[in-house]
Amino acid sequence: MSQDPNNLISEREEDLQFSIEDDVQGTNTKSYSQGQLVRRRFFRHKGAMIALAMLILIVLVSFTSIGVGPLPGWWDKNYLDPYPSVNGGQPTLQLWPFQIGEHPLGQNTIGKDYFALVMKGAQQSLFIAFAVGLLATFLGTAIGAIAGYVRGFTEAILMRMTDLFIIIPTLVLAAVLGRMAGSSIVLLALVLGLVSWTGLARLVRGEVLSLREREFVAAARAVGTPTPRIIVRHILPNALGTIVVNATLLISAAILLETGLSFLGFGVKAPNTSLGLLVSEYQNALTTRPWLFWWPGMLILAIALCVNFIGDGLRDAFDPRQQMD
Repeated sequence: MSQDPNNLISEREEDLQFSIEDDVQGTNTKSYSQGQLVRRRFFRHKGAMIALAMLILIVLVSFTSIGVGPLPGWWDKNYLDPYPSVNGGQPTLQLWPFQIGEHPLGQNTIGKDYFALVMKGAQQSLFIAFAVGLLATFLGTAIGAIAGYVRGFTEAILMRMTDLFIIIPTLVLAAVLGRMAGSSIVLLALVLGLVSWTGLARLVRGEVLSLREREFVAAARAVGTPTPRIIVRHILPNALGTIVVNATLLISAAILLETGLSFLGFGVKAPNTSLGLLVSEYQNALTTRPWLFWWPGMLILAIALCVNFIGDGLRDAFDPRQQMD
């Protein structure tokens, strides 16, 4: 007689729970679910917590300072209008004694407030990075899961398509498609997402190949559970660690890819701006007005490092070999 797959899954989830000593003397124990363990490990990862706080701060400042669309921000200058030169266009920000000044990050060659420009560039770059990360994660997960579970002819077609995308250099393919996208930020994010999913698809396929042979999946098939439900309800939750960790890496890679494309002239184009485009526009000012190059460059580095540290924290949190203190 076939056993109810839901009962098997419940038993498996109970097996994943284990007791952890909760006080110093070790006399009391408490049982944690797998989700609670992941959260506790992640929140105890100091590097990931610092990176998460910094990333949240960057996102809040970039989107609230100059506003978004019709919503105004708290900064009294915009990124479009030139202003009278102050301090020769140099940054007025001082650490000691602390002083923000009129233009804390300086002004560009025509007098625009560089703080507003950098914040606008950060908005665009962050939007592209997270949009690419979400789209690439969805595509990679869907293609990898279908290929790994269905197998046969479907797997052969999907994996050969993946191989075709892999053998073409990502930067070259993104540059060609980015040129076709024109100046639209949304289309550029869509294009980059369409070329960034291949690595995740292979990883998910490998996870699904292992999970599809487990007892709870066999039980679900035995009672006639539809294939989409098996994949979504029974297999993907068990591959969540791999998916989440690699999603953060996709976001980090996306912002660097957008930076490289904009630097080469194939990404964001004027009158829009991005951190990569700012670096490209003012690369020749490195010796005369170095702040025009360093501010967007350092912000790109900060965002990429923050996302990578968060990914490291998630990887450690999902690793079952990690022990709780």
